[in-house]
Amino acid sequence: MERLDKFLCDRGVGTRSQVKAILKAGRVRVDDRPEKDGSRKIDPKIQTVTLDGEVLAVSQFTLYASTVKGNRPSYIKAAKPDVAIPLYEKFLLLLEEHLGKTVKKGIFGADMKVGLVNDGPVTIIVDSKLKF
Repeated sequence: MERLDKFLCDRGVGTRSQVKAILKAGRVRVDDRPEKDGSRKIDPKIQTVTLDGEVLAVSQFTLYASTVKGNRPSYIKAAKPDVAIPLYEKFLLLLEEHLGKTVKKGIFGADMKVGLVNDGPVTIIVDSKLKF
Protein backbone atom coordinates (compact mmCIF):
# COMPACT_ATOMS: atom_id res chain seq x y z
CA MET A 1 0.00 0.00 0.00
CA GLU A 2 1.22 3.48 -0.83
CA ARG A 3 -0.13 6.98 -1.01
CA LEU A 4 -1.72 7.92 -4.31
CA ASP A 5 0.28 11.15 -4.63
CA LYS A 6 3.58 9.30 -4.04
CA PHE A 7 2.57 6.61 -6.54
CA LEU A 8 1.94 9.27 -9.22
CA CYS A 9 5.17 11.19 -8.45
CA ASP A 10 7.24 8.00 -8.53
CA ARG A 11 5.93 7.28 -12.04
CA GLY A 12 6.95 10.66 -13.40
CA VAL A 13 3.52 12.30 -13.55
CA GLY A 14 4.98 15.44 -11.97
CA THR A 15 6.31 17.05 -8.83
CA ARG A 16 4.31 16.85 -5.61
CA SER A 17 2.73 20.26 -6.26
CA GLN A 18 1.94 19.32 -9.88
CA VAL A 19 0.38 16.02 -8.78
CA LYS A 20 -1.65 17.85 -6.13
CA ALA A 21 -3.04 20.15 -8.85
CA ILE A 22 -3.77 17.17 -11.14
CA LEU A 23 -5.66 15.44 -8.32
CA LYS A 24 -7.57 18.62 -7.44
CA ALA A 25 -8.63 18.98 -11.10
CA GLY A 26 -10.20 15.50 -10.96
CA ARG A 27 -7.96 14.04 -13.66
CA VAL A 28 -7.08 10.88 -11.68
CA ARG A 29 -9.31 7.83 -11.30
CA VAL A 30 -8.79 4.80 -9.06
CA ASP A 31 -10.71 1.72 -10.18
CA ASP A 32 -12.68 4.00 -12.55
CA ARG A 33 -13.80 6.33 -9.74
CA PRO A 34 -12.61 9.96 -9.56
CA GLU A 35 -10.09 10.51 -6.78
CA LYS A 36 -8.92 13.89 -5.48
CA ASP A 37 -7.34 12.79 -2.19
CA GLY A 38 -3.60 12.28 -2.66
CA SER A 39 -3.24 10.81 0.82
CA ARG A 40 -5.49 7.88 -0.06
CA LYS A 41 -3.71 4.54 0.25
CA ILE A 42 -3.79 2.38 -2.85
CA ASP A 43 -2.49 -1.05 -3.81
CA PRO A 44 -1.28 -0.70 -7.42
CA LYS A 45 -1.04 -4.47 -7.76
CA ILE A 46 -4.81 -4.84 -7.54
CA GLN A 47 -6.13 -1.33 -8.26
CA THR A 48 -6.12 0.52 -11.58
CA VAL A 49 -4.96 4.13 -11.54
CA THR A 50 -5.60 6.22 -14.66
CA LEU A 51 -4.69 9.79 -15.55
CA ASP A 52 -7.02 11.47 -18.05
CA GLY A 53 -8.38 8.02 -18.88
CA GLU A 54 -6.80 7.53 -22.27
CA VAL A 55 -6.42 4.10 -23.85
CA LEU A 56 -4.01 3.18 -26.63
CA ALA A 57 -4.72 -0.14 -28.37
CA VAL A 58 -1.84 -1.53 -30.42
CA SER A 59 -2.20 -4.63 -32.57
CA GLN A 60 0.50 -7.28 -32.29
CA PHE A 61 1.22 -10.16 -34.60
CA THR A 62 3.16 -12.00 -31.90
CA LEU A 63 0.12 -13.47 -30.18
CA TYR A 64 0.56 -16.93 -31.68
CA ALA A 65 3.93 -18.55 -32.08
CA SER A 66 5.13 -22.10 -32.63
CA THR A 67 8.22 -23.24 -30.75
CA VAL A 68 8.25 -26.81 -32.04
CA LYS A 69 11.20 -26.43 -34.40
CA GLY A 70 14.39 -24.38 -34.26
CA ASN A 71 15.68 -21.86 -31.77
CA ARG A 72 13.29 -19.02 -32.59
CA PRO A 73 9.50 -18.95 -32.56
CA SER A 74 7.63 -19.18 -35.85
CA TYR A 75 4.62 -16.95 -36.52
CA ILE A 76 3.50 -18.75 -39.67
CA LYS A 77 0.25 -19.99 -38.07
CA ALA A 78 -0.72 -16.55 -36.74
CA ALA A 79 -3.95 -15.16 -38.22
CA LYS A 80 -3.54 -13.56 -41.64
CA PRO A 81 -4.59 -9.90 -42.04
CA ASP A 82 -7.94 -10.83 -43.65
CA VAL A 83 -8.86 -12.58 -40.38
CA ALA A 84 -6.86 -10.54 -37.87
CA ILE A 85 -7.91 -7.04 -38.97
CA PRO A 86 -11.68 -7.62 -38.51
CA LEU A 87 -10.99 -9.21 -35.10
CA TYR A 88 -8.86 -6.22 -34.07
CA GLU A 89 -11.49 -3.76 -35.30
CA LYS A 90 -14.22 -5.64 -33.42
CA PHE A 91 -12.08 -5.51 -30.27
CA LEU A 92 -11.69 -1.73 -30.69
CA LEU A 93 -15.43 -1.28 -31.19
CA LEU A 94 -16.27 -3.32 -28.08
CA LEU A 95 -13.66 -1.46 -26.05
CA GLU A 96 -15.03 1.93 -27.13
CA GLU A 97 -18.59 0.81 -26.32
CA HIS A 98 -17.50 -0.42 -22.89
CA LEU A 99 -15.52 2.74 -22.05
CA GLY A 100 -17.96 5.14 -23.67
CA LYS A 101 -15.17 7.04 -25.43
CA THR A 102 -12.86 6.90 -28.42
CA VAL A 103 -9.84 4.62 -28.14
CA LYS A 104 -6.56 5.76 -29.65
CA LYS A 105 -5.09 3.19 -31.98
CA GLY A 106 -2.09 2.53 -34.14
CA ILE A 107 -2.05 1.34 -37.74
CA PHE A 108 -2.53 -2.41 -38.13
CA GLY A 109 0.65 -4.06 -39.39
CA ALA A 110 2.74 -0.88 -39.18
CA ASP A 111 6.13 -0.64 -37.52
CA MET A 112 5.19 1.47 -34.50
CA LYS A 113 7.44 2.75 -31.77
CA VAL A 114 5.44 2.85 -28.53
CA GLY A 115 6.90 3.91 -25.21
CA LEU A 116 5.38 2.64 -21.98
CA VAL A 117 6.11 1.62 -18.44
CA ASN A 118 4.82 -1.89 -17.93
CA ASP A 119 4.41 -2.94 -14.33
CA GLY A 120 3.93 -6.67 -14.27
CA PRO A 121 5.13 -9.96 -15.68
CA VAL A 122 4.53 -11.41 -19.08
CA THR A 123 3.42 -15.03 -19.15
CA ILE A 124 4.42 -17.11 -22.14
CA ILE A 125 3.18 -20.67 -22.17
CA VAL A 126 5.31 -23.00 -24.24
CA ASP A 127 3.09 -26.01 -24.84
CA SER A 128 4.97 -28.41 -27.02
CA LYS A 129 5.39 -32.07 -26.22
CA LEU A 130 7.56 -32.49 -29.30
CA LYS A 131 10.11 -29.92 -28.14
CA PHE A 132 10.60 -31.17 -24.59
